[in-house]
Amino acid sequence: MLPIIETIPIVQLASGDRLFIQVYKFIGDNPGPKAYIQSNLHGAEIAGNAVIHQLIECLHGLDANQITGEIWLVPVCNPLGINQRSQHFSSGRYHSYDGKDWNRIFWDYEKVATDINHFASSQINLNPEEIAANYRNIILKQFHKLQEEITAASGVPFVEQYRYQLQSLSLDANYVIDCHSSTNQGLDYLYCFSSREESAKAFLLDYAILMNEYDGDAFDEAGMKPWLALENSFAKQGKSIQFDVESWTLELGTGMQMNPQSVAKGVRGIQNYLAQKGMLDIPGFPLPETALHSINFIPKDQIRKYYATAGGMIQNRLPLGTVVKTGDCLYQLLSFDKTGQLPQIIEITAVESGLIADVSTNYSANQGDYVLSIFQGNPERFWKN
Repeated sequence: MLPIIETIPIVQLASGDRLFIQVYKFIGDNPGPKAYIQSNLHGAEIAGNAVIHQLIECLHGLDANQITGEIWLVPVCNPLGINQRSQHFSSGRYHSYDGKDWNRIFWDYEKVATDINHFASSQINLNPEEIAANYRNIILKQFHKLQEEITAASGVPFVEQYRYQLQSLSLDANYVIDCHSSTNQGLDYLYCFSSREESAKAFLLDYAILMNEYDGDAFDEAGMKPWLALENSFAKQGKSIQFDVESWTLELGTGMQMNPQSVAKGVRGIQNYLAQKGMLDIPGFPLPETALHSINFIPKDQIRKYYATAGGMIQNRLPLGTVVKTGDCLYQLLSFDKTGQLPQIIEITAVESGLIADVSTNYSANQGDYVLSIFQGNPERFWKN
């Protein structure tokens, strides 16, 4: 089937040129949920673009009766970020004009909601579908009030215009998938909100960061946080309910690269997830191993980041994916300390046991520069993967 392709202007540059994003909408014969999938919100994180390209090819080869609901795909969702360069290197994690992280700018309904508890009380005797429809209408009504500020003669900062464009495409979706990569070199994993652990299995990734704290400014958080707040409000009033709303961030490998293995995992995981949700009818999916798939959930507060304790050159660093024990040497710093002394080698050892999950691309470090991250835990926990 052919998608509906919509091209949306994002920004006009000082030169008069415009940048756009493009949305590919696959709408099935059968009504159902909406899935929204985007990639490349951070400029250097491009693996998701290859994932979306392969998903477009897959969906293009299907008949409309093999899709239930709507699947919207937005590759290269941040044209300013992807075009940002420093010599040979893509950066694009931060808006070069005001320094804001592109994934910390989004609108969260819960921050402006007046009384979610009162809404829950008023809806407690309705079924989940009715409650979800009523709540979504309230969220969207509040969100679209932002348009008044955007169109005012005084204007608003660009990040506010930009977030409005992306969230206007995604806020009515049941399932949101935001494809990222490490800005450096990282493992493949996903971010998972508490209570959605069972659904996470469908992505068939080995690791997931369990979100125990979040402020709602990230894309996945902004879409999910209001629904978790409503579920929590119902729980306090004695009604257990989980809405058919989920939001995910997939971290697929290394920045500035399209690692084939990471891309393949992303494509397979998203296909399997959509099939598990009943949106895709394709041979072999959902994969039979989904129900028994085991994910290593790492609470967000159990990630230890290591920063250079002195300036120097990183050498003999343990590779990405290495399981370490407390006291193991993680890396050495070759430090040319200009105090009239010979150069020294500083050994940095592991504070806790765990798995090396992310490492810096640059082997030259100023004091305080990021070097690596470890998922903390018993080594046996990670050997199983």
